[in-house]
Amino acid sequence: MAMRNLKIKTSTCKRIVKELHSYEKEVEREAAKVAEMKDKGADPYDLKQQENVLAESRMMVPDCHRRLEAALADLKSVLGEVEDPDQAEGAEVDEARKVIAEVEQLFQPDD
Repeated sequence: MAMRNLKIKTSTCKRIVKELHSYEKEVEREAAKVAEMKDKGADPYDLKQQENVLAESRMMVPDCHRRLEAALADLKSVLGEVEDPDQAEGAEVDEARKVIAEVEQLFQPDD
């Protein structure tokens, strides 16, 4: 049961990381679209609508970060329960450790 739970928590972290990257790319695309519309002197109403889309996309990034922090805490907790010195090996445990390292890397401030 614990290993199944570990797999689920690992998958959750992976999914949220994908989601986060997707929103970050979306923000870049929408920002480029807004800039292009400004350069072309787009209709103010259309520009305002596009800026709203960009704002919504930007709001999703911190939301994903919060959910990822919670999922990471869950994963660490489950990994702690599963990690028995006698049997702290296995594909699920290795995968969980790898995902934890990747997610923690995302939270490191860029130098």
